[in-house]
Amino acid sequence: MNATDLAFADHSRERLDALAVLADRVLSECRGRGADQAEVTCTEDTGLNVSVRMGEVETVESTRDRGVAVTVYFGRRKGSASTADLREESLRATVEQACAIARHTEDDPAAGLAEPELMARETPEFDTWHPWTLDADRAIDLALACEAAGRELDRRIANSDGASLGTGSSLGVYANTHGFVGRERSTQHSLGCALIAGEGDAMQRDGWYSLGLAADDLERPEAIGRRAAERTVARLDPRRIPTGEYPVLFAAEVARSLIGHLLGAISGSALYRRASFLLDSQGQRLFPDWFAIHERPHLRRGLRSSAFDAEGVATRESAIVEAGVLQRYVLSSYSARKLGLRTTGNAGGVHNLDVAPNAGDLRALLQGMGRGLLVTELMGQGVNAVTGDYSRGAAGFWVEGGEIRHAVDGITIAGNLRRMFESIEAVGSDVDTRSHVRTGSILVGRMTVAGEA
Repeated sequence: MNATDLAFADHSRERLDALAVLADRVLSECRGRGADQAEVTCTEDTGLNVSVRMGEVETVESTRDRGVAVTVYFGRRKGSASTADLREESLRATVEQACAIARHTEDDPAAGLAEPELMARETPEFDTWHPWTLDADRAIDLALACEAAGRELDRRIANSDGASLGTGSSLGVYANTHGFVGRERSTQHSLGCALIAGEGDAMQRDGWYSLGLAADDLERPEAIGRRAAERTVARLDPRRIPTGEYPVLFAAEVARSLIGHLLGAISGSALYRRASFLLDSQGQRLFPDWFAIHERPHLRRGLRSSAFDAEGVATRESAIVEAGVLQRYVLSSYSARKLGLRTTGNAGGVHNLDVAPNAGDLRALLQGMGRGLLVTELMGQGVNAVTGDYSRGAAGFWVEGGEIRHAVDGITIAGNLRRMFESIEAVGSDVDTRSHVRTGSILVGRMTVAGEA
């Protein structure tokens, strides 16, 4: 990807200025209708997406979306409305609708803006703006090159699910009646390929993709295609394994799902609804004493870096897990009030998370495991958020003597998340950077694996 492709007239700051003016007009309309508090989000998104399959173009889609979402509070009564029509009469009608909803709702003691003293005082950028001036023809060429490299690598690649390229930019302004105005701009680009190897009932599918905020962060199309092919061919001739209890190594690209289950269980909405297996777990040891997860919202070129959350609350670096102990929950101002706690600056979700490694790369983890299952794909949604019971379809590779011996599919792995967290033996240094949850492979010491009877 050539950095010279990025040179163009950038009007993003002027567009942010216009969105800020729009937000101020909407807030003035809210005040004029008697709202005690109000907040508004104005967004403008653009994108280009292309897909190809078997050397032919399948889709080309250019998008341009914009919208305004407004929330008003009359005391502790809340109303929200949104529109994609930015004409004055439409904006007035949207505010009127939000006010009408608020006047007909019941009081909610937890409703309202976040406290004014929590608003971010500074809103620096974190190098998240890298537009890619890519026309459709060039995007198609890159996708075709990616797929061709994969299809040509091995004669066993019999078919393709295609290659796709996406590039997008997002501008946003959040403002509220505390006087806070926050501006953000970000870009994201991706290129991926999925291939099919084998024939008939013996066919296997896999793929690979690259993602980044800047075009120069992406792997080369040919490298992506070749890796997709290598992963696909490696899955041929899978065998079943006997049902039993084995160590399970979650490859980095699926290991982040384990962290996702933790985040779901410690989110404010799950806690105040009492729909979590980690109720009243703050301050408890959930993981081995070396395990740590840190939130880093101010990471330069982080996929989810921001100086403020969706309510304007200042973000800060902090530990979610330290020395194996759960340090805090993940709360917005609303969920915090429901729980009698204080917001953690996570309205809208978590920002960049780093799971601290204590081991080497994937090869080192395989050698350390010795014998067990390497999971590279998970299927199904068999996780009970209330009990923590875990059961999912899986595919991957059987490992003997620290080496991959053969592919495995058609199996189920099962356990309980609390016990799985306690049984984590290693986190690898092979961090997958394609997500805001940045973790290496995770080795769980023992799980039930349902294979052959």
